[in-house]
Amino acid sequence: MDALEQVGARLRAARQARGWTLDDLAGRARMSASTLSRLESGKRQASLELLLPLTTELGIRIDDLVTREQPDPRVRRAVTHRDGMVLAPLSRERSKVQALKVTYLPGHACGEPRVHEGYEWLYVLSGRLRLVLGDREVVLTRGEAAEFDTSVPHAMTVVGARPVEVLSIFDETGARMQTHTAEA
Repeated sequence: MDALEQVGARLRAARQARGWTLDDLAGRARMSASTLSRLESGKRQASLELLLPLTTELGIRIDDLVTREQPDPRVRRAVTHRDGMVLAPLSRERSKVQALKVTYLPGHACGEPRVHEGYEWLYVLSGRLRLVLGDREVVLTRGEAAEFDTSVPHAMTVVGARPVEVLSIFDETGARMQTHTAEA
């Protein structure tokens, strides 16, 4: 169905969702019930002159009457290997929130704690993860989560000989990942 062909059906659905008859909405919008009926059935072309009073009365936007093409929801970004980690992006590159599945491989060296703006949330899917956060050090295991301000120096590494799989989520600021060492 073409986007314009759906305007009438969406108008009808919005009217019916409010429990209004054709006469109810037509009267409120100061038009004839027959004009509204023709709009809803697609027998009359929708114009701004007709749609503005209808959408005002229905409490919706004109945009609500026109479908927007929905992009493919699948994320198709390459998995990368870096510094003893496997990074699998779970969100689009331009998403306001960035999600990653990070696999820390045994022997991964956490290096110097890093800082950057934003917040990070992580959830351990498997294995044991050492999280160094400022002066604290905690070990997280499967099913545990952590949330922290990434302006606090932080580093993560594997505990033991098995890989650690983590879901990691950054807010919009943290997603920019303008990282630098804590001393910088």
